[in-house]
Amino acid sequence: MHAGATPSWVIRENASRAVLLALYLREVLAIASPVELPRLRGLGALGPPLPTDRQDALERQWRAWWAMTVEPEAHPSEVPLVLVPEYGTEVALASTGADELRAAIAPPAEGAKAWADRVHEQYRTAASARRGDSYRAYAGTIAEHEREVGRRAHSFELNVEIVPLRSPGVWWIGSMTVAVTDTLRADAAAFDDAIHPIIAELA
Repeated sequence: MHAGATPSWVIRENASRAVLLALYLREVLAIASPVELPRLRGLGALGPPLPTDRQDALERQWRAWWAMTVEPEAHPSEVPLVLVPEYGTEVALASTGADELRAAIAPPAEGAKAWADRVHEQYRTAASARRGDSYRAYAGTIAEHEREVGRRAHSFELNVEIVPLRSPGVWWIGSMTVAVTDTLRADAAAFDDAIHPIIAELA
């Protein structure tokens, strides 16, 4: 990160529990959105498909919750939020207009929390093993971009969510948030190549 009056950049890497919970529930509730994002490894829908009208309502409500989860400041709720008791303080849904989603996510709560715990801990272990390499990976890519364009990088912020998707890659899931497959993040050379276009777009 540059300091002072020069351009600055902030990259936050995580496997946030909120995003993991939303993605787990996307799987078990057979939510299609976002269609470009691959499915999670080792998970599938629980139970038979819902009638079309109920599934459509569930999809709409999940998409609204997903937007708030990924980038809450960019997508504030127009109504007060209410905690879902089964998730403690981790999941809050709109007080109105989220009834189908609230009912649907209660039964799989224990499985969702256990899975998110496990995946988040796996990320922490991998990130700890990388230590300073995480910063260097992004700083090196930004320095390479600066050499290519012949100027300092513009100021920007980027959130990077590391998640266990079936297909390796990088996908935009918000205006300043990308999802990266954990297997891709573990491959330093492949990750550098994949994150470079993202940095170039922002910087």
